Amino acid sequence: MATNNTQVSYSDYVRKFWKLFGYTFGGILLFFLLASWGFFGKMPSFDELENPDTNIATEIISSDGVTLGKFYKENRTPVKYQDLPKHLVDALVATEDERFYEHSGVDAKGTLRAISSLGRSGGASTITQQLAKNLFHGEGSKFLPFRIIQKCKEWIIATKLERQYTKPEIIALYLNKVDFVNSAVGIRSASKIYMNKEPKDLTLAESALFVGMLKNPALFNPTKEKRKEKVFQRRNTVLDQMVKNKYLSEAKAAELKRIPVKINFKPESHAEGTATYFREYLRESLKPIIKAIEDEKGEEIDLYTAGLKIYVTVDSRMQQYAEEAVEEHLSNLQPEFNRRQKDNPTAPFLDITPSETQEIMNQAMKNSERWRIMSINGKSDAEIKQSFEVPAKMKIFTWKGEKDTIMKPKDSILYYKHFLQTGMMAMEPQTGHVKAWVGGINYKYFQYDHVGQGARQVGSTFKPFVYATAIDRLQKSPCDMIMDSPFTILKGDNNDKNWTPNNSDGKYRGLVSMKKALANSINTVSARLIQEVGAPAVVEMAKNLGVTSTIPNRPAIALGAVEITVEEMVAAFSTFANEGVYIKPQLITKIEDKNGVVIYQGVEESHDVVNKDVAYSVIKLMEGVTESGTGSRLRWAASAPSNFLTGVPYNIKGPVAGKTGTSQNNSDGWFIGMVPNLAAGVWVGNEDRSAHFESTNMGQGATTALPIYGIFMRKCLADPTLNISQQPFKRPANMSIKVDCGAEPRSSENDSTVTDSTAVPIDAQPDTDGLDGL
Repeated sequence: MATNNTQVSYSDYVRKFWKLFGYTFGGILLFFLLASWGFFGKMPSFDELENPDTNIATEIISSDGVTLGKFYKENRTPVKYQDLPKHLVDALVATEDERFYEHSGVDAKGTLRAISSLGRSGGASTITQQLAKNLFHGEGSKFLPFRIIQKCKEWIIATKLERQYTKPEIIALYLNKVDFVNSAVGIRSASKIYMNKEPKDLTLAESALFVGMLKNPALFNPTKEKRKEKVFQRRNTVLDQMVKNKYLSEAKAAELKRIPVKINFKPESHAEGTATYFREYLRESLKPIIKAIEDEKGEEIDLYTAGLKIYVTVDSRMQQYAEEAVEEHLSNLQPEFNRRQKDNPTAPFLDITPSETQEIMNQAMKNSERWRIMSINGKSDAEIKQSFEVPAKMKIFTWKGEKDTIMKPKDSILYYKHFLQTGMMAMEPQTGHVKAWVGGINYKYFQYDHVGQGARQVGSTFKPFVYATAIDRLQKSPCDMIMDSPFTILKGDNNDKNWTPNNSDGKYRGLVSMKKALANSINTVSARLIQEVGAPAVVEMAKNLGVTSTIPNRPAIALGAVEITVEEMVAAFSTFANEGVYIKPQLITKIEDKNGVVIYQGVEESHDVVNKDVAYSVIKLMEGVTESGTGSRLRWAASAPSNFLTGVPYNIKGPVAGKTGTSQNNSDGWFIGMVPNLAAGVWVGNEDRSAHFESTNMGQGATTALPIYGIFMRKCLADPTLNISQQPFKRPANMSIKVDCGAEPRSSENDSTVTDSTAVPIDAQPDTDGLDGL
């Protein structure tokens, strides 16, 4: 009986075991089936696995193939597997998934080890599982039951991914998705931000550093000084893993482990990096273009996630030279401006009343972020104003870098009002392609764009439009003689009072050629020409040259009392270098979608303004400005007599057509210069017109703006890859207008001290303060 009972009991245990095993296996199978069917939450469809939503940043690519910046929610730009260095892939596999090439998404051996040790011996997530989590789930829940469900879903998705993609494709997808912190999502962004290079150029040690970050990017962040030792040790752990898995010899690893961690950190953000003002202007310009593409394609396009490639006309080298020129000159000129304000009780403002000063301050406070936020939070105007009197910790801009300080917000407003601002643009006259765009001195602190957004009084840079109109309408020539003497334009249809123009230096030269008159920026000659040709004709000429500002039909516009943007002025001058054909500045050559399909092609907008002979005549007039006139500093081959003339000697030898300009009270300094295949314009002034240099020799365009052009051109001409022309401007065949004037008597004044005339407001007397001398 005992034996039978024992046999019965044993058989029962066997049946119960298999029954339990069957239920458990069936339950697990059902669990996985339910998970794959989406019972525990949405699972990715076949199409989503085929085309995972990778939230790709839109790239802005320069004409020379350099990424200038990105529009993004996640700063991610994908890279192909073939563009990854082999040692990066080896380091990844050796550290994150030793049996990557052996499993089909789930590492059974690693999973069993993790389960048996309750996770104490490390996790078992394969690269494919990590990709599944990053693509479709994120970190997930900390609650154990939910965590188990998520892990099962990862297994299912990983298995599907393995069937859908090759091993190299999975590696590329994974490295394109990983977040390396500091706005670096994906290996390409990380390489650019941390090392300032492309992934294919990473060294083995650098690759090991990035793979080491994957364990905990925030903890192993190489930009944190306190974590340098942790980062160093983690990188060396990766090298050890490569030795263990036979991707690296012990001797080579020992050599690499002695190398200190080095990074070349170049953070990318919308407010930092290169061409910041251009990128913001481009963003606004893209809105109607994207809308038109959406209407055509019948689908929405998110600029920040669509992974577009926007090919722009800007050249990264010229952009760099332009930004360097601005920094070199204004960081040098700013201390001189500040020094001359020391004894000014209303600094940086001149010649305004206390009430006008207070009005400027009140408006600045109301335009501030502090006012906006406090107003949203229900604070009264009085409370907000009082907050501007309370010292606070803040980070401020200086030309030597950001500085932490304690300052009253009201004082910080005055501090920033002191800064000289600038707008600079360069473009190719023959194509309209904008090659460089600097809208200000620092986009993070000064976001107003002085190239495309801010129109300022142009002063004497308007005079070539008057001369061009006279040559075109009256068949005049650069060699025609005009009287430089006092005269009055009487009250008439386009002039509601008598107007007597004067020269800024108070001198008169008698008969001078039109070429010499423009070279020395003589006011009376410009006034005589506009009296003869008529203000309406000059206004029409300016409009044909692309000027959109309102220009009054009055003779005083001859001296430049007109507000125009740098963008429009450069395009207008370029018309003369392009044989009389105006071309609208062009920013974009084409746009591709994330698959490389062209969805937009830039179209040139142009029209004829004057014939070739007239255009060449104006060029010859403006060549006189740099040969012996207000722009002759460009030709200097010796050092400057004053340290505020940055960059001298410029020693530019080839033909340059240009024009200086200075507005009333020296508030605006201009210089626009051209060689046959490149035109560039520069404006310099303070944000407020009441803040400016007191003397003309300091405030004139030849001092404030011309040095930026000179430094920029010197850098461009020294770069043979840019092919900047130093040849003469193309002379039309059978030229019908006399442009070779021969010698004429020189003015008694020294050419190096001549200044550009100042423009005056309509109906106001001209500025006749004279010169302080250099």
